[in-house]
Amino acid sequence: MSWDASPAAVPHGGQPKPCRGCGVRPRAWTRPRVDYCYQCLPGGPFDPPACLGCGGTGSYYSQGRCDRCHHYAPQRFDSCKDCLAWGVIRKYKWKCWRCLSWDAKRSRGTCRLCHRGNLPVSGDQLCNLCDRQAVIHLGMTIEEASAGGQQLYLANMPWGSTRWRHGEDRKGKVRRYEPSTRKPKPRTKNAVEFYPVEEVQHALFDMTRDLAAAHRKGPFGDPPHEQMAAFLDQAVLDHAQRHGWPSSTTHRTRHSMRVLQLMQDTPGAMLLATDAILLHTIGMTAIPVIDVATAAALMLDDRQPAIRAWFATTTAGLPSPMLEEVAEWFDVMLNGSTTPPRRQPRSEQTTRLNLRWAMPALAHWATQGHTSLREITVDDVRTVLPPAGNPRSTMGSGLRSILTVLKARKVLFINPIARVHTGGHERRDPMPAHAAHVREALHSPDPACAALTALAIFHGLRSGELRNMHLVDLADGRLKVANRTILLADPVRVRLAAWLDYRTRRWPSTANPHVFLNHRNATRTERVGGRWFGLKIGIPIQTLREDRILHEALVTGGDVRRICDLFGLTVEGALRYLPNPELDGLEPIPDTPGS
Repeated sequence: MSWDASPAAVPHGGQPKPCRGCGVRPRAWTRPRVDYCYQCLPGGPFDPPACLGCGGTGSYYSQGRCDRCHHYAPQRFDSCKDCLAWGVIRKYKWKCWRCLSWDAKRSRGTCRLCHRGNLPVSGDQLCNLCDRQAVIHLGMTIEEASAGGQQLYLANMPWGSTRWRHGEDRKGKVRRYEPSTRKPKPRTKNAVEFYPVEEVQHALFDMTRDLAAAHRKGPFGDPPHEQMAAFLDQAVLDHAQRHGWPSSTTHRTRHSMRVLQLMQDTPGAMLLATDAILLHTIGMTAIPVIDVATAAALMLDDRQPAIRAWFATTTAGLPSPMLEEVAEWFDVMLNGSTTPPRRQPRSEQTTRLNLRWAMPALAHWATQGHTSLREITVDDVRTVLPPAGNPRSTMGSGLRSILTVLKARKVLFINPIARVHTGGHERRDPMPAHAAHVREALHSPDPACAALTALAIFHGLRSGELRNMHLVDLADGRLKVANRTILLADPVRVRLAAWLDYRTRRWPSTANPHVFLNHRNATRTERVGGRWFGLKIGIPIQTLREDRILHEALVTGGDVRRICDLFGLTVEGALRYLPNPELDGLEPIPDTPGS
């Protein structure tokens, strides 16, 4: 028995809602409205009609169309409509990429070999499937390749380069496909030619690798793939020459690259960054190996970002439903959302802070027996929040970020913190630095320490500005920082010149364009890490900057315009360094014993 509720021509309609009966299958029709699927219709089940698009039966979806033709049906893989290759999707009209191009350039007809009709055929009256048989069976004519039937294949797979020639037979000139004898052009002049293999044999079991045994084989012995080893060895030498590596670094990298190749399951395949990181366990170098292989386009970076491992460790004690909800917030924060409600991705530092602030509340709710954030009420939020101050504002900010995102994505029914006031963060008043510590760092025998201290204490540069400073930014005693040009003070010039002399003697051939280097980034082009300044000086750069701005505000009588121009501050930021007018005229508090 069949049941039909619409005329013959019905548009796709919008995305159908779930059936009111089973809640799994989509509703049979959206216009006219039918709230049930054909299996759950009252008086049913009924047999669904044939698809209005392709005429198929057995895979009805909604609005008179099957799951192949409906625009909102779940995407799935199927066979190409023309060449029957497996692996096409609805997005490309159920055709492989070659058939799309084949159809656009040829007229339709009947293939003379497989006798299928209404297909795009070539001038020889061949369809795409029959034409491909000669490429699969190299050295045969098209008739010989199709004599016993057609060999099917996977769609959108790369094919080896081929060429065809004309050969004489009783029927005249016919095409024969043969492997191409033309070699690909080398990547660089006088370079070793190598291209990674595409057929990768996956391992059935993950076994612990004996890295020490690979280390004992020596730096240049028995490579698993000689051509790949020669190519990577030349790549290391070229990279070392461009970046000014010393001979010791070059030798260690060449040795480590050979050991990394011994760790491959398929010799000649792409290298993995996770395997390269294991070289640290046997005292070998890993980062230069990754840099060289990445530059040579032979490295797959399959490393897990550090923030994801941190997230798994931080949320390990949460119940499973709550963990899934927090994980959805975490994914939106890192990657953003392109579907409504749309959201831009946030920085990793913002994500870490919000989760760190909210974790005490989440852990408390978990110990109270709550397994999901859907169970949290306004009273639960008010109970867990601290009474006042920064602890209340920071926890409130973290919870507000998580609960607001989940409510917008319809994971939560209500936002329990929407009307709860948590206050703002208390801002720390800038304080002057300790003069003795500053004087010691300014006259340090370490040229890097003295130069960094001088730039921060005389010109109030930020840590990021010092990290991003390039050699080309220094010219004629001036420093270009963003949209400002700073005339360097004489003590700064002396200390900066001493550091540049040391930099030239220590790393004479480095290709790093940044002013400040250390032993980690001298062989690369990256900037120094943020912690290096604090370790080198012993005083935070922000403390030195605040000391300089406070001194400028004191000697200029609080000239806001001058402070903004000198240090790149906004008016609101500059007002933090001005004296508090409410304290003017008050008597100073006398020192008392024990105070």
